[in-house]
Amino acid sequence: MTIINDRYLRALHCLPVDYTPIWMMRQAGRYLPEYRQLRALAGNFMTLCQTPELACEATLQPLRRFDLDAAIIFSDILTIPDAMGLGLYFESGEGPKFERKITNLNDIKSLPIPDPVESLSYVMDAISLTRKELAGRVPLIGFSGSPWTLATYMIEGGSSKTFTKIKKMLYSDPAALHMLLDKLAKTIALYLNAQIAAGAQSIMIFDTWGGVLSHQAYKEFSLYYMQQILSMLHQGDKNSDNILDYIPVTLFTKGGGLWLEEIKQTGCDAIGVDWTVNLSKITGRGKQIAVQGNLDPSILYADKQVIDKNVLQVLDEFGSHNGHIFNLGHGIDQNTPIENVQYFIDSVHQQSKRFHYA
Repeated sequence: MTIINDRYLRALHCLPVDYTPIWMMRQAGRYLPEYRQLRALAGNFMTLCQTPELACEATLQPLRRFDLDAAIIFSDILTIPDAMGLGLYFESGEGPKFERKITNLNDIKSLPIPDPVESLSYVMDAISLTRKELAGRVPLIGFSGSPWTLATYMIEGGSSKTFTKIKKMLYSDPAALHMLLDKLAKTIALYLNAQIAAGAQSIMIFDTWGGVLSHQAYKEFSLYYMQQILSMLHQGDKNSDNILDYIPVTLFTKGGGLWLEEIKQTGCDAIGVDWTVNLSKITGRGKQIAVQGNLDPSILYADKQVIDKNVLQVLDEFGSHNGHIFNLGHGIDQNTPIENVQYFIDSVHQQSKRFHYA
């Protein structure tokens, strides 16, 4: 099946486009009234994730409202720890939690490496159904959390501001943490390959908490395992004339601006960056690697002039090069005015045309 709007994939391949493609992290979410209605219909977040028809509907909702250049499957990064038997649940106002958490080496040894086709079949069913419903309108992105990010939730037992428990293990029992990260890397690779087989046309790895690590610890406990995942993925033929024959991978480390060159060396196809990074400082642009980012989501609370100004600043920083995917530097906030989201997307499309010659 051909793709009607392939700008996102073309940008990932650093090919010419007529304007900069855009999608938004967390583009299916609580800022949309139709999503809130769907969430209420589901009854709880896990049911929404685990019911393919509902997950498909959530994925498609922002595309009906906005002229986005890619869809991302509606799911959660913590489906993998749940499939490993930790018992994921969500408490209102407190975020994700686990019935069981990882506290020692024996806990890690007992963790299975689940078969995603069996234990996470609902994600693959949602991808297959969404591909059918999209009918080639835009590409579909699959994703996972990084090993380090998943490990933080598994050891902390949920969200954390200090990451004390996982950092204690990192420095007092690094062998145990490496065993956990290795299991997670293998599980994630299986999971992403299953997503590719189900129809995902691009892959995103979210390293949400990589930025809390020291320089050396980031390379040893986060980046190394993302590179291991890349080495195990079935991406297809990168040299094919048909961009649909290859599945590009984007690595996003929030707070990872110090390690852009190291991330590039992993062999990923694109680097996702947050709003702390000046795009003009990123080396190896153009045909070598694509860049995704990086407007501060809070700017969408401002008036239209401020949105236009900041969109243009990001476009100016990247310049007239191929390989830019516009995105927020992190997920869209749930209280963001919808009319500002619409204006933001239109602003990117309109202002970016001057930077392209396709």
